[in-house]
Amino acid sequence: MSLTIAELPPDERPRERLFRHGAQTLSDAELVALLLGSGTAGASAIDLARELLGDGLARMSRRDWSLAKRERGVGDAKAARLAAAFELGRRLAAHSDGDRDPVRDPIGIARGLVSRYGHYAQERLGAVFLDAKSRPIREREIYVGTVNSTTVSTRDVLRLALAEGAVSVIIFHNHPSGDPSPSAEDILFTRQMVEAGNLIGVEVVDHLIIGMNKFVSLKQRGVIP
Repeated sequence: MSLTIAELPPDERPRERLFRHGAQTLSDAELVALLLGSGTAGASAIDLARELLGDGLARMSRRDWSLAKRERGVGDAKAARLAAAFELGRRLAAHSDGDRDPVRDPIGIARGLVSRYGHYAQERLGAVFLDAKSRPIREREIYVGTVNSTTVSTRDVLRLALAEGAVSVIIFHNHPSGDPSPSAEDILFTRQMVEAGNLIGVEVVDHLIIGMNKFVSLKQRGVIP
């Protein structure tokens, strides 16, 4: 029979160990258990955390928590806490100190996007907004689509660029198939984005298509002048 966290000796409880020795001393399961707060009938929060971590932390971070909330022992509140924690981690990673350096080559950004978006089962489109010195202002996920497509509006992307005070933008989206080869729709959308951006003074620097462990730059392909 599994012990609840409250039944563990004080020096084995995750919260007490965190305050005494630091969060870095806790396992992934213990950290997730702290976010969960409680377990379910017959399973402690740590047991539940281990179940959720069955495919590893990276895959867990990419889960659709609106669906995961239906799993045994999760529910709305726990799913919301987990989704919020992973999103904060992504935002922090996107705003590391080095990311304020000018972007001289979008390829460097592409490698980070591959690690974060290469395994998603749904198509996601986002943008990295840049200031007048080509420094990242913010990376933002804009659309989440179906397995095969996403409904994209050039107007919405550029509206967000203006709201962020961006002078230029790098667009990105993933291909759930893992193959980043651009489709005819990808090329058409990119050209529409370039034309619309030129009208309002927002340069489209590149459109990066993210696949499994690889990517394609439409700037390098000559789609963007």
